[in-house]
Formats: sequence, C-alpha cells, structure tokens
Amino acid sequence: MFLTRLALEKTRITLVALVLLLISGVLAYIHMPRSQDPGFTVRTAIVTTYFPGASPERVEKLVSDPLEKAIQEMPELKHVRSTSKNGISIIYVDVQQAYKNMRPIWDSLRRKIDREKPHMPDGVIGPYVNDEFGDVFGILVSIAGDGFSYSEIKTVADQTRDVLLRLENVAKVEQVGVQDERIFLEFNNSRLAEFGLTPFQLRQILASQNIVTPGGNILLDDERISLEPTGNFESIADIENTLIALPGQTSVLALKDLVSITSGYLDPPRSKMYASGYPSLGLALSLRSGGNIIALGEEVESALNQLRSRYPIGIEFDLVAFEPVHVARTIRSFSSNLVQAVLVVILTMVLFLGLRTGFVVAALIPSTILVTFVVMNGIDLGLDKVSLAALIIALGMLVDNAIVMAESIMVHMGAGKSGPEAALTSSRELSVSLLNSSLTTSAAFLPIYLAKSDTGEFTAALFLVVTIALLCSWVLSLTLIPLLCVTYLQIPKVPNADPYQTPFYKRYRSALAAVLRRPFRSLVFAFLLFVLAIWGQRFVPKAFFPPSDIPMFTASLRLASGTAIEKTDETIRQFDSFIAEQLVAHDQSGGVTNWSSYVGEGAPRFYLSFAPEPPTPEYALMLFNVTDYRLIPELSERIEAFGNQSFPDAKIECKPLPNGPLVNNPIEVRLSGNSDALFRIADEIRQHLGEMPGTTQIDDDWGLRTKKIIVRVDQARAKRASLSSQDIAVSLQTVLSGLETTQFRQDDQTIPIILRSVVADREDLKKLEQLSVYSMSTGNSVPLRQIADLEVVWEPPKIKRRDRARTITIASGMLPGVNAFAVEQQLVPWLEQQSKTWPIGFRFEMGGEQESSTESQASIMEQLPIAGMILVLLLVGQFNSIRRPAIILATLPLALIGVTIGLIITQADLGFMAFLGVISLFGIVVNNAIILIDRIDMEINEMGRSPADALIEAGQRRLRPILLTTITTLAGLVPLWTGGGPMFAPMAITIIFGLMFATFLTLGVVPLLYAIIFRVKPQ
Repeated sequence: MFLTRLALEKTRITLVALVLLLISGVLAYIHMPRSQDPGFTVRTAIVTTYFPGASPERVEKLVSDPLEKAIQEMPELKHVRSTSKNGISIIYVDVQQAYKNMRPIWDSLRRKIDREKPHMPDGVIGPYVNDEFGDVFGILVSIAGDGFSYSEIKTVADQTRDVLLRLENVAKVEQVGVQDERIFLEFNNSRLAEFGLTPFQLRQILASQNIVTPGGNILLDDERISLEPTGNFESIADIENTLIALPGQTSVLALKDLVSITSGYLDPPRSKMYASGYPSLGLALSLRSGGNIIALGEEVESALNQLRSRYPIGIEFDLVAFEPVHVARTIRSFSSNLVQAVLVVILTMVLFLGLRTGFVVAALIPSTILVTFVVMNGIDLGLDKVSLAALIIALGMLVDNAIVMAESIMVHMGAGKSGPEAALTSSRELSVSLLNSSLTTSAAFLPIYLAKSDTGEFTAALFLVVTIALLCSWVLSLTLIPLLCVTYLQIPKVPNADPYQTPFYKRYRSALAAVLRRPFRSLVFAFLLFVLAIWGQRFVPKAFFPPSDIPMFTASLRLASGTAIEKTDETIRQFDSFIAEQLVAHDQSGGVTNWSSYVGEGAPRFYLSFAPEPPTPEYALMLFNVTDYRLIPELSERIEAFGNQSFPDAKIECKPLPNGPLVNNPIEVRLSGNSDALFRIADEIRQHLGEMPGTTQIDDDWGLRTKKIIVRVDQARAKRASLSSQDIAVSLQTVLSGLETTQFRQDDQTIPIILRSVVADREDLKKLEQLSVYSMSTGNSVPLRQIADLEVVWEPPKIKRRDRARTITIASGMLPGVNAFAVEQQLVPWLEQQSKTWPIGFRFEMGGEQESSTESQASIMEQLPIAGMILVLLLVGQFNSIRRPAIILATLPLALIGVTIGLIITQADLGFMAFLGVISLFGIVVNNAIILIDRIDMEINEMGRSPADALIEAGQRRLRPILLTTITTLAGLVPLWTGGGPMFAPMAITIIFGLMFATFLTLGVVPLLYAIIFRVKPQ
C-alpha cells in the first residue's frame, strides 16, 4: 500500500524513475554478456606421469596406485579414475559437485602429488597436474597450405598466434597438431664397428662438445670481463663437421662421414591434424574471463581477414569451430521467441480485457523485462538460452499480478469509488497475497538453484530469472498498474448491474455446484485421473538431455588397441576422401560445409560438454560443420556405413553435440573387481547386452589384448659379457626408437638430437636377434641372441581403475527410436540376479544416461524439502492456517494429469528439462490456488457470505483472472514450444498441457477440498 500511495502522490517522480529504469534496461541488454549455454564448472583435473618402457601392470602398481592413495586423502574427492598404459599413467580426479571454488582444491591436489614425487621409481617423468582440463576453446582456426612445406605452415601459425594473442578478448591460444622437430643421426652398426666406435661413445662425444658453460671472467684495469668459450652447435653444419677422435688412432673424422644427419620431425608423430582433408595446423582460442564471445568472434574474423591479405595464395585460414556464430544464432532465436511471446501475451490481454485495460495490463510486460535486465546485469547474469527461456516461462506468471490488480481496481471503481481510492483499496487487499503468490512460485524453482550438480548449475538461471521477473512484476503491479488505471481507465458506476450473469459464468456455477453436491464421487474421479496419468507415463519416451541443435557433429574412430598411428592416419585419409567426394555441400544442396580431423588424440575442448580424448595412437576424431542440424542423422548414418564397410575392425561412432553435462554412452555398465574373473564376467555382460533388442556397437574400454615381445635376459650370460640390464635396454632403445644425445638450440627453440640406427635395422624384425648390445663400461658388443631369448606375450593394452579397483566399462549405443531407459529396465534385474554368483568383491554400477539422470534429479530432490518448507511457511503465514495450505498442496498432483497427456500426444521425451517443467508447473498451480482460497476467505470474512455461497462467489470472481493467467502463460510458451529447439520444447509442452488440465481441475477441486475439510454443506 505504501508503494501505491507513493506512486499516486508522486506521479512525476514515479514516471521519471520508470523511464530511467527502462533506458537502463535497454543499455543493460546491449552490454550484457552473451553465451550459447550458461555453462557449469568442470570439476576434473588430470595427473599425467610418464614411465618409459614400463608395462601397464608396472605402471599400475608403481605409479597409479601410490598416486591414487594420496589423492584419496582429499575430502572433496568424488571419484579417482586411472588409465595405466605402456609407459604412461593418466589419472582423472573428479571432485564432488557441491564444490564450486576449485582453486584451493587443485592446490591441495598439487601438494599431495608433490609429496609423492620423491617416492616414484627411477626413470619416472612427472607427475604433472593439469587443472585446466575444463578450459573451453570456443574458436578453432585451421591453417593449411597446399604446396607449402610443414615448416612454412608452422611459421605462419606462429606469426598468427602472436597476432591473435594481442586481441582484447583472448585469454589463451594453443597450437594443435604441432609436429615436434628432431635432428636424427642415423648410424649403421657395421660402419661404426669398422672404426671401433659404439653409439655410446658418439653420444658422449656430442654431449661434451655441445655445451654452454661460462669460462669465468678476467679483471682488466677497472673492468671485469666475462669469458664465453664456444662449442655449442649453432647450425646443422656445426653438427655435421663435429670431429670424432677414433679409438686407438691419432686421426679424426667428421661426424657426417660416420652417420647420416637429417632434420625432421618426431617419428612416429604423437598427433596430426587435417582441415577438410589437407594437412594443417590448428589454433585454439579461449575467451578471457568476463569477455564477450561475440566481440571475440568479430575480432578474430577481422584479424584473419588482414592475415589473408598478407600471406601468399595457397595459405588457407578456416574456422572449423566458431562458437560466436552459434551464440549469436541462439540469442537471436530466443530473443525472437521472447518478442513473439510478448506480442502474443499483449494481444491476448487486449482481446480478453478490451483495448484500454488490455494495454494497461500489457504495459507491465516490457517494463518488467527491461527492469529484469537491469537486475540481471547487476548480478553478472548474462544472456543465454536458459536465461531467455526463463523469461519466456515467467511471462504468463508475471502478468498474473497485473491482471488481478487491474481487475480489482476496476471492480472498486465500478462500485462507485474514485480511482485513487480504488487503487489504494486494491493495494491493501492484494499486496501481501500477490507477494506471497510470487514468492511461492519462486520457491518452486528454488531446488533447481540449490541442486549440487552440473545439471543444477547449468539450469540455475531458471530460478534467478523467474524470481527477479516475478518480484519486479510485483513492484510494478503496485506502482505502474495503479497509476495507469487511475490515469486511463474510466469505469462507469453501475451499482445494480451483475457482471456474473452471463452464460459463461452460469455454466461454471452449475458445474461447480454439481461437484460440491457430490464431493466424494468428484474426489474419487479426480484421484482416478491422477492414477491413470501415473500409469500412462510408461508410454512416454524417456531421455536425459536431447542433443543440441547446433549444426555440428563429431565422428570418433577407434582401431584395435596397439594400432600404429601411421595406420590410423591412413584410415582417416580415406575417410577424408569419402567425405570430400560424397558429403560436401555443393551449391544449394545441404551437407558438410567444412571439417577437421585429429589423429592420435581428440580435438581441444571446443564445447563445454565435449571431453577431449587423451593421446592414443589408435584414436582419431573428425569434427563436422553442416548446413542444417536436421541433416546430422542422415550424414552420420552414411559415415558409419562407410566405416563399417571399409574398416570392419574399426569402431566408428557419430554423435551430435550434447546439451548439458556430457553423457558418453546411452548405456554403460561398470564392472569392478580385482581378480581374473573380471574379463569372464565382462564377456558375459557383453554377450547378454548384444542379445537385447535395440543395442548396437557394444564395446568395453579396455580393448583387445595386444602383443608384446619380452626380452628375457639370461643374467649369467649377460654378466660374462660385462653387460647390465641397463646396457641392454639402452642399446635396444638406441637402435630401435632412438636415444636423445644432446640438444640443438635454434633461435628460441630447443631441438633434441636423436641417435638411432638406419631404417633397415629398425624395421626388420628378422634382425632383432642380431642387434648389437653394447656395454657402456667396456665398449664391447655382442648380438642380442647370445644373452637373451625373445618371447611373444599378450597383455591388456591398458588397465583402467575406478576408486582404486580395476573396472571395465561395457558400453552400448542405441538404434534410432530405441529408448535407453527401457533397455536398462530389462538389463538391471538380470545383472542383479547374475551378481549373486560372482566372486566376493565384484560389483556393478550403471553409468550413461541412467547415472546422469538419477544424479541430476536426485540433486534437485534433495533440495525439495527446503523449498517445501519455505512454501509451507509462506502459505501458513499468509492464511494463518494449516488446513488451507494442505488444500493447496493437495492440488499439485493434478498437474501431472495434463503432463502425461501432453507428452504422449507430442511424443516428447520425459527427461531432465521436462522434470524442471513439472517443478515450474507446481509453482503456477500453487499461485492459482492461493488466489482462489484468498478470495474464499475474503467473501466469508469481509463480505459476510455463508461458506457455501462464498465457494461459488469466490470461484466466479477468480475465474477470469485465473483463466487469463493460464491463457497468457500458454500463449507465451507456444513460441518456446515451436522455436525452443529439442532442449526446451519438452519443458514448454510439460507446462502447457499440465497447466491446461490443472487449471480446470483446480477451479473445481480447490472449492471441493475446502468444502470437505471445512465441512461446508452445499445449498
């Protein structure tokens, strides 16, 4: 009442303040940060440790296990997962989702890892902690040059990186697909033996020659001058002309006369990148904290246009991932949906309330939205598809305050009161109830905000935006609406007229009276409808999150474990040729616009819900941009068909970009245990899963066993030859893989110099037993077969653990139209039955969509008691009653009747967004029930009516506001249904159909429950 009085008495101040707020809202909208998604915190760090030459079992026992023990001491830890492979340990540290400030946690992780470093075995490199695993590189630029050498493209990439780093909104620029330079010294054993030299002697000579050591200083008069002796390699020619003293001789020989010296790149390469089939390098750009992704996109495009004009024809810059264009499209689409929703709601107001009243009520909508933008900007809440969708959801609810206030003022004015008097009276009657209804609606969204999960964090803006909009609407309803009603509405005084004698109201009174005359029969009917709705949900398709509508998708290729990267590279080149010939869009035809391929590792995290794959030789990823996201299923099917036909032993899997938190596979079964029975049980699960209808591409994350050659050294024979185990290992590494001798410094680069044998010795398995093994102490050499036997064994290519227990994850894809939840309902009982026969210590867990959905919904359900207590407290506080809140809460299940009907009709998924729609729906239903019960009490206490008359009178007086609120909410949500994409359409459908049915049931059930609980006898 105070706000209304102030607004009416200080009209000029009120109007000026409102105009300033509206201008501020426009400016806030222009400058607000924009993004595709609201994002969530990636609570995962990676600890990488290198143990050259160690088998997966040795890596597991000597590296992964002690590090995992130290990591498990962290109280914030959720899971620790490790992969132990030949020569490398990769540990994933997952933190509980309740934590958001990750910096202290990562600092604690580093301290624990540093504590373990001194206890690592000799030869271990690391461990290294990567706590930037969650950094998103929203822009990927490829640089290719047809006819240009790799070194020339690398020079362009280095220069381009320097240019992009100077952009205002850039935080980091990382290079992708870089080949590490090497200088190779290739020797022939017979040639070295001719001069009595060994590879170790060459290594020592080069290391002692290539040094940077100060020569001291000399005092000359009053000046001290430093001495710097030369000796380090300044050029390739210096290496070639290095003089080698021959053993037992006074003559020397140039190094180039002993070995072949070439400049090249790491062999085999760790990774490669291709852009639309051409060899390329990539630059990944991340947005600085607080930056504007759209502004970054404009800066990058401008910089690339300038660079294109500087470099010769043939150097091609391409944007293979460009988040700004998708963000702009999303914001534009949702802003258009918001404008459509506003126009639809305004038109609805005008049609149902008349021109003057309709525009008075409709004035609240743009005013509230602009004021909401001001508040959002003040709390650093940007524009994304979740916050804009929240505004659309709030549209119908925020109009409710204006409708109720305007109707009350009109009724009082029609009864003969002056405009200001009618406004003040309405404010006194409604201010508290309208505030309570706004707060109770907001409380329904509170569990989303409080949920301690990635999904809750992803959708938290729903609560914030809806709460801000409703509270802004309440303030404007007590200020702007009374001011406009007093100024523009002229209601004639017609004291004897009864507006509720129209046929519409008569039919409602008759129906309500019939319900009240048969209370228990009516209640049983409503209960049966509810039971039927619950039973009908079994026919509703279920999915956690639908795929994104971004016109991008990925195709991952995984060959057999142990496959060389050269084979993976050859396979990808054939895929590139197929895509270029068959799938590229030409002229007006739809298809692939461009694509990039990453061999040996995954792409950088170009999208928040994308998890990069660690370096693996048998793995490759292709990232596609297409003309329309609706083409993705067809293109995916063609790519998978080509892969299955051409490479039957490979696993090719195409996926659209996910919405929300990442789910790797629709169905995952994690089997944990530490005995050999692990593989037998895993095979049984794979076989059973393969027999279930709808499953496809069943695989596990360990892979097939791979071959390894064991060099079994006879220590007695080795000792007689003065050879140690280190001599044997270093000799084999030098001959086969190469051994770093020293480094060549060129400008700001340090290039390792690798000593290795010629190709004929490295790649001929028949010569393995004849390889010379050198003693570092004596220089003598013997063939390998004299001191060791060779044995081929099979071993797992990697060992994966979860919470320090060996764990195999059996994963399955789904055929189109098959629901993963339905398959799991059959799979879980079988697993529970089988687990009774497993050895002690074995257990299984469901992953995939089941786990993500359960965790996300559980995180919200955990917070429902808080929201429920706040809701009950508000209701009890408003009515000073227990029975009235009980009536309101009893109406909530009625909303599920319409939800089930709507999802069955539209065949929309009952996933997490639909679940949020149900929670939102509860808030609206509570709001309607509050308004109705508040009017019933007013008719009894203030108007002096009997309870039976009050039920009928209150129902007809609140019929139009409730129906108008429902109609405006439904009308406002239609654009979200039709244009919100696969993510928000289920949420809109849930609210639309649920509210449609719940409104009519509420108008009858609330008076019915009131009559039953308060023992009101119908007249």
